[in-house]
Amino acid sequence: MNLIGARSERCIPPSGYAQRVAASRLNAWVPVVLWAGLIFAFSAIPELGTGLGTWDTVLRKLAHMAEYAILGGLIFRASRRAPAAFMLASAYAVTDEFHQTFVRGRHGSPVDWLIDSVGALIGVMVAIRLSE
Repeated sequence: MNLIGARSERCIPPSGYAQRVAASRLNAWVPVVLWAGLIFAFSAIPELGTGLGTWDTVLRKLAHMAEYAILGGLIFRASRRAPAAFMLASAYAVTDEFHQTFVRGRHGSPVDWLIDSVGALIGVMVAIRLSE
């Protein structure tokens, strides 16, 4: 038998393997897209103030940080690449802040982008820790 042209049965992936892998990878991104859509929807709500003064500001900033921590963690789960997950979440935060400039009663802010990015970094770090 010619060894150069011979193929082992163990080298051939099971039927449908490539489709299952592709579907699994696609399914990992579905929560990312849904969460990003939820962030977009919240950003489209005008005037989210609660009238609680300083607490209102603190609670909204913590909520932003939590939103982006979840986004960062979901992106890491889908991509398994920490730098890419952080950069993608941070880039989405830029687009979110830009989006808010078009919403009555809202404004985009570099400080909010920074807060969102810190949240994304925390989310990625937690996701890395949980995946170990």
